[in-house]
Amino acid sequence: MSILYILVPLALGIVLVAVIAYVWSARSGQFDDLVTPAIRPLIDDPAPAPRVGEPGAHTIRTDSAAKS
Repeated sequence: MSILYILVPLALGIVLVAVIAYVWSARSGQFDDLVTPAIRPLIDDPAPAPRVGEPGAHTIRTDSAAKS
């Protein structure tokens, strides 16, 4: 029976921490956008730029290269 003197305040403390964490996250905007994170894996990543020397890579000509 004396274990209840430890467990009840401990349980109430855990509940209090959980409520405070929920209120903080709700006020800071954690639950504002619930749709975008769900569809983010479906959005294609942009294509990487080709590296210099690979086919399809564009070279930049400077004025000195254009004159010769």
